[in-house]
Amino acid sequence: MRYLVYADGASRGNPGPAAYGAVVLNSAGVVIAEMGENLGIRTNNYAEYQGAIAGLRFVETNFPGSEVELRMDSKLVIEQLSGRWQIKHPELRELAQEAHRVMRGLRVTL
Repeated sequence: MRYLVYADGASRGNPGPAAYGAVVLNSAGVVIAEMGENLGIRTNNYAEYQGAIAGLRFVETNFPGSEVELRMDSKLVIEQLSGRWQIKHPELRELAQEAHRVMRGLRVTL
């Protein structure tokens, strides 16, 4: 089965109070999971990564080996996860490594 993950993150100020949200849909377009979390004082990029990781982790945990399309408005996260952009910030590098660990159990399209 194929899944679609929509993820987003934001902070009020950068850094500032931050949160993420993610929605997972099945191939019929039915929402099967919604998640979100307040993250405290964090950057916007941190929040964006957390949203992607949460959505992908849900699919990997519940439907391992599935095909997943990740959609987000964060060009930074998509370009870094695809390997087209370098990751210079150490905290973002750790988040990208976590995302790649989760992605190993899936077939992900960015």
